[in-house]
Amino acid sequence: MRIVPSKTVALIAALAVILPVAGCARNSKKRDTAYVARDVDTLYTAAKDRLDRGQFKLAAALFDETERQHPYSVWARRAQLMSAFSYYLARDFTESTNSAQRFLSIHPGNRDAPYAYYLIALNYYEQITDVTRDQKITQQALDAMGELIRRYPTSRYAADARLKVDLIRDHLAGKEMEIGRFYERRAQWLAAVIRFRTVVDKYDSTSHTPEALMRLTEAYLALGIPEEAKKAAAVLGANYPGSKWYDRAYQLMQKHPA
Repeated sequence: MRIVPSKTVALIAALAVILPVAGCARNSKKRDTAYVARDVDTLYTAAKDRLDRGQFKLAAALFDETERQHPYSVWARRAQLMSAFSYYLARDFTESTNSAQRFLSIHPGNRDAPYAYYLIALNYYEQITDVTRDQKITQQALDAMGELIRRYPTSRYAADARLKVDLIRDHLAGKEMEIGRFYERRAQWLAAVIRFRTVVDKYDSTSHTPEALMRLTEAYLALGIPEEAKKAAAVLGANYPGSKWYDRAYQLMQKHPA
């Protein structure tokens, strides 16, 4: 799963404005990553130049070098975040997360901390896979987005995070449905009920809820618990009266009157 709305692109690009470049460009023909003692303006400008050219891995290495050679400069703080940003663009999400976490460990109260939390959350979000695979990374994305929202609820990054939380929750609900249908196909009704109930109870605001209620109706009838099936169908009818899932549940209940 890789959903990157234009709003996200605008937010991550805003870092280039938050962390401005100083000085003029130097000779880019030098071996950029070779260790040569250079002033901070030269290193930072070379890194930003590589970033602008789309050479994200090299840019990240140069930002790291800026921090290494000038650890007590104000540019070191900026370079840490720009390194994380560059690794993100290079899709090296592990290194991006490491850089952002290092920034937070050294500058926990910095004004750019919300961005660092946002970047960490994006790194997990970008690695979300389809529902047929393990969803550990999806839960990490949800947790990281939640941490950002909890710490900085009024930040512009939190607003985007809230939108992504809805998508992530829908994805996790989809995983529960996938497993529930797997059990249902094998007539393992009790195991299926547990999965479908998880969707109804934990992910009730997602797009999967109507189907989960219909599947519960099926499963309860198969288990010989018509009263529970009737309750599930009633909830479905009250909340999603025009859906195809209610039509199916209604037809099932007509064949199995409680």
